[in-house]
Amino acid sequence: MTLIASFVIFLFVYALFSRRLERTVFTAPMIFTLGGVALCEVVAGILADKAEIREALRATFLRTAELGLVMLLFTDASRTEFRVLKTIHNLPTRLLSAGMLLTILLGGLAARLVFPQLTLWEAGIIAAILAPTDAGLGQIIVNSPRVPERIRQALNIEAGLNDGLSVPFLLFFFALAASGTEGEGASLTEFIVKQLIFGALIGGAIGWAGGQLLGWAGRQELMSESLQQLGVVALPLLCALGAEAADASMFIAAFVAGLTVQSGFREAGKHSIEFTEEWGQLLNLGVFFLFGIIVARDWAGFAWTHWVYAVLSLTIVRILPVAVSLMGTGLSRGTMLFMGWFGPRGLASIVLGMVYLEQETHLPGENTIRLTVMATVFLSILAHGMSALPGIAWYEKSVARLGADAPEKQAIQGKA
Repeated sequence: MTLIASFVIFLFVYALFSRRLERTVFTAPMIFTLGGVALCEVVAGILADKAEIREALRATFLRTAELGLVMLLFTDASRTEFRVLKTIHNLPTRLLSAGMLLTILLGGLAARLVFPQLTLWEAGIIAAILAPTDAGLGQIIVNSPRVPERIRQALNIEAGLNDGLSVPFLLFFFALAASGTEGEGASLTEFIVKQLIFGALIGGAIGWAGGQLLGWAGRQELMSESLQQLGVVALPLLCALGAEAADASMFIAAFVAGLTVQSGFREAGKHSIEFTEEWGQLLNLGVFFLFGIIVARDWAGFAWTHWVYAVLSLTIVRILPVAVSLMGTGLSRGTMLFMGWFGPRGLASIVLGMVYLEQETHLPGENTIRLTVMATVFLSILAHGMSALPGIAWYEKSVARLGADAPEKQAIQGKA
């Protein structure tokens, strides 16, 4: 109750000054993370001798985080317009294919270099958790008219899809790492069939059937317009329940459902976004608030190596793959640097880290993975938040120096 009360009071105070804060470098995720850090001692003191309550809160947060990621994956997939992937000259496609694969590869190599005690698969877990970028943390960028629209859309689409695409890699590395521990893990084939294939089949079936039913009910005017949003939101929840019953991945199921629901109900993306903007924001800020508490609680456990990897992950591991994937597009070096830097790590990495690393998996490098992910996300929240407005100003001047025929200044094809 104390934790909930602290968050609600903090949320109310933030709402009072939110308009003024929007004009500063202090983003909402940054404020709520630092708020959690500031309140850690108070909360920790109250709950210090209440192990049962603390464990119940951890379990509740873990389940909430799982459902939060399920909703995020479904929303991102359902709002994907495949037409847009072609109209901006495949910039998102480059970022999501070659860019993401290189990011995971380079992230794993960096983890092995900084943490030689980790196995190859444990290094892959770190790389996969930190591969997704966060559209929420980069909201200032993707909403700024001072940034060319092609660049904004490419970053937004990348952030919307790379969290779902990173899940199979994480599950794969996790299975390989767990199979090497005594008494842990099933065969890799069994894992792939259950987690990946069953998850995709469950999500595809629920998404397709749900989309067809929603589309039919809409055409027959059987469905109240005010309840269409709830009908759409029910689908990812069904995916979570169905996947859990089949021992499949609820994340894979939700992402596939978001892709297939569009076949019968094109407005699914609009309604899921409406729900996310209204209620998802509350959940997201709650996650950042609790993340701040966890960071402060474990602050003494951080070593210099965790921060070294965090810096590498946010710079070389991100910027170099982006630059390589965008070669041949004609984009300027300034654009490549801008797009490479503004790939913040946030909600998806926090949730994936909580789901897979706060459980008793008995991996030898579990503590190293957990602290590294926390350090990277915490540094990203601060660094990307503080650099957003100065970065936009610098990039605006960089684009202004380009010729009129520069790709950055070309209009998006097919747009009215």
